[in-house]
Amino acid sequence: MRADFYLIDKPRFREQPLLLVCELAKKACAAQQPTLILCRDFGQAEAIDDLLWSFDADAFIPHQLAGDDDDAETAVLVVPPGIDTPARPLTINLRDDCPADVGERVLEVVAADPSAREGSRDRWREYLRRGFQVNKHDM
Repeated sequence: MRADFYLIDKPRFREQPLLLVCELAKKACAAQQPTLILCRDFGQAEAIDDLLWSFDADAFIPHQLAGDDDDAETAVLVVPPGIDTPARPLTINLRDDCPADVGERVLEVVAADPSAREGSRDRWREYLRRGFQVNKHDM
């Protein structure tokens, strides 16, 4: 199992960190990897849902907010807290805690704000403790 931390650095992602989430979902979709995006709250889930429709005029990313009957057939599920979904091969985690159940790979998107980075250090240590191969990428 693998955990990749994407540390936001580029101005484009600093201004709108959720763009990086959309780019990662687009890559996963192109690789045909069913993906969960675990959101901090319902507002963030709605923002990602909207942005996935509009961030790239040339891309179509089949996605929806989790909780419908056809969740299993949807490539990218945007998951607000309180909705249980089965693990998928790829999880993009935006929450403060490490997900209990992940597939083969988890992606952590870490904001440029130094206060947001402290929680990511705790998650990094937790993934190592669980035996994940952990990597860092500056974005």
